[in-house]
Amino acid sequence: MKTILVIGNGMVGYKFCEKFIAQERKSEFNVIVFGEEPRVAYDRVHLSEYFENEDEEKLMLAPRSWYEENNITIYTNERVTDIHKVNKTITTLSEKTFSYDYLVLATGSTPFVPPIKGVDKKGVFVYRTIEDLEETMAFAKKIKGGKAAVLGGGLLGLEAAKAVKDMGLEPHVVEFAPRLMPRQLDDDGSAALESKMKELGITVHLNKATQQILGNGSIEGMEFLENEKLDVEMLIISAGIRPRDELAKTCNLEMGIRGGIVVDNTMRTSDPSIFAIGEVALYNQMIYGLVAPGYEMAQVAVDQILGNETKMSASIDMSTKLKLIGVDVASFGNPFATEEEAHAIVFENKLEGLYKRINVSKDGKTLLGGILVGDAGDYNMLLQLYQNKMALPENPEDLILGARGGEGTAMGNVMDLPDEAVVCSCESVTKGAICCSVIDDGNESVKSVAKVTKATTGCGGCKPMVADLVTESLKSLGKTIKVRICEHFDYSRQELYDIVKLREIKDYDELLDTVGNGNGCEVCKPATAAIFASVYNETANKQETIQDSNDRYLANIQRNGTYSVVPRVAGGEITPKQLMAMGRIAQKYDLYTKITGGQRIDMFGAKLHELPLIWEELIAEGFETGQAYGKSLRTVKSCVGSTWCRYGMDESVSFAIEIENRYKGIRSPHKMKGGVSGCIRECAEARCKDFGFIAVEGGWNVYVCGNGGANPKHAELFAEKVDKETAVKYVDRFLMYYIKTAPPLIRTAAWLEKLEGGITYLKNVVINDSLGIAEELDKEMQNYADTYKCEWKEAVETPEIRSRYTHFINSDETDSNIEYVDLRGQKMPKAWA
Repeated sequence: MKTILVIGNGMVGYKFCEKFIAQERKSEFNVIVFGEEPRVAYDRVHLSEYFENEDEEKLMLAPRSWYEENNITIYTNERVTDIHKVNKTITTLSEKTFSYDYLVLATGSTPFVPPIKGVDKKGVFVYRTIEDLEETMAFAKKIKGGKAAVLGGGLLGLEAAKAVKDMGLEPHVVEFAPRLMPRQLDDDGSAALESKMKELGITVHLNKATQQILGNGSIEGMEFLENEKLDVEMLIISAGIRPRDELAKTCNLEMGIRGGIVVDNTMRTSDPSIFAIGEVALYNQMIYGLVAPGYEMAQVAVDQILGNETKMSASIDMSTKLKLIGVDVASFGNPFATEEEAHAIVFENKLEGLYKRINVSKDGKTLLGGILVGDAGDYNMLLQLYQNKMALPENPEDLILGARGGEGTAMGNVMDLPDEAVVCSCESVTKGAICCSVIDDGNESVKSVAKVTKATTGCGGCKPMVADLVTESLKSLGKTIKVRICEHFDYSRQELYDIVKLREIKDYDELLDTVGNGNGCEVCKPATAAIFASVYNETANKQETIQDSNDRYLANIQRNGTYSVVPRVAGGEITPKQLMAMGRIAQKYDLYTKITGGQRIDMFGAKLHELPLIWEELIAEGFETGQAYGKSLRTVKSCVGSTWCRYGMDESVSFAIEIENRYKGIRSPHKMKGGVSGCIRECAEARCKDFGFIAVEGGWNVYVCGNGGANPKHAELFAEKVDKETAVKYVDRFLMYYIKTAPPLIRTAAWLEKLEGGITYLKNVVINDSLGIAEELDKEMQNYADTYKCEWKEAVETPEIRSRYTHFINSDETDSNIEYVDLRGQKMPKAWA
């Protein structure tokens, strides 16, 4: 029996073992693994999660028993100190000697600590192991509420900044380069990400060359060029990695000039019996700091040892997608293609912090790369278009703007991908393997497919696409697709809706006890809150513990911890008396005011304890809540129509007021907007709303399923030249059908795209009553309209609800830390230093 020694029990070392035991000839080898850390391999990609739960078992890739069960001997807390190539042995720090036939170096890397004066001071940490995190957390408790900096604005540095924020410290990111994530983002992408960081309370310092760490024994600050200083009490260094290649020096393996063990495309080092994989390996003159190349290297090493001819890919895909502090960031292909190389198509929405760029070949046929910040929902499909050199739509901008004109998605269907398309790059799992696992092997869930193919078990970024492939494969077999709302309920939203209604379940706890399990989560709680609101038309006040935070306080929390106040101004019509009342109240509470795009007036800067006081006065003046915080109807925009406009063909303002008052307060899977235009000049932009009416010769045209936002969609024509009563009836039924059947947080446009049969099917249900439910839909919508309650009126008149609006639980003190600066004669939140 031959012996394989694996030095390093990180993610790549573990992956080598996992791939090896999957081989038929595994019994011919004795595998021994050495790890320096006291525990077995864990998931460093999701290391930040340790800050949230401090549960190391949740990070473990496999329990210690897994090694025993697979006849792998593992030594933890055992550092290998020497390799002796001639006699093929290694020596450990405890002076044990082991012989090998094959040696696999998977020693990974260490954090790079720049040679900055004072970097050894107390309070300076790196971010690599669970021990590093534990030391950092212990120190953070001592400086509770203090300032902490992260040196490095790359992927890991921003994750560390999140950890600093979660520890209750004031986070600062210090980056030498002029932009964040300089290897993945261009200047505009970095600016969008920086904007998001600021919103989340993380201050970013770019172009900062740290000269020294200040302090007497412990860190007290950082000094940059030109004597600029930043006072901090803790520093986490995340300035890159350096390969752990010191063992190679003990046996004279070939090394790179700047470190790393040189390997060829078989992962062999300069000694044919020694392999190097992962971040210690220098392949094509590069060190790859991602798990996917490391996993591929592990497979190549396994195959080479077993005599197979597998070779490493000639080029390595460095595409990346991750969620940083709740912000989607992705980069793929060549994100920095020049004007000479490609046409860059850019969509930017600074208000929402969105930045999307795709680089398309000069002939418009091939996707060369791209950047996504703020919304990376299309990443997986864009990556497939790039990797497989698939044909682009006639208008490539549709890929980031969305298909317009009711033609469906520009991305195509996941089943259009070639079978050889690699869907999970971490585990090199193809679309064909996933579909075969479903169709041929009978795996009918993402979980079972993942167990067999390993897809989704790496970074997890491919999970949405794997889910789509599982769904489409099951559909091809004619099977019913089971969609669960979350792990706590084995039902879809529509099934839960029916359960609540038919069993007359009144609250979340009763629902959980009856058909759920566990304690619930942030997915099922707000989703079921919307269901209860839809079935019983109850306000968000009744079950406040299951509401989203904005619904809980009936206001949107703003970036400085204050709240917004948005009264309903139905149809955009407001009287001079109401305008003066709003002005008086805004002036009294020193609120910032702004006319919105939805024809109403936002008032910003209200402190939590002021909300009921402000609303009490607004209600006395005849206002009611505008539900700006809820997944519900926001506004129905109108033009002035025939009342004032010489082109107007009908009375659009009165119609918009009628419609807005009819649907106000209805809870829905996503926020909704409407529009009413008095003629085809479309000044109310009704065709980019969830529902819209346009006056034409002979009646009203009805449009449905449009939206603005990050992926704008034009609404589709639903009915032509119908009278007003018919138009309202159709929209009543359309909205009720959407509310009953759409998954949580799905806009009407996305819901229609997934609806089998599309707009034709929807017309048959709503207009032709193909399901025989029209009468029920009519009654339920009328019930909503008849039982509406203003949530804020309920809140200010109910002492128990009103008592929620205090900043501190045990004190009447208010928040005294909020600071403002002047902005064109009004106040705005002071920027974080």
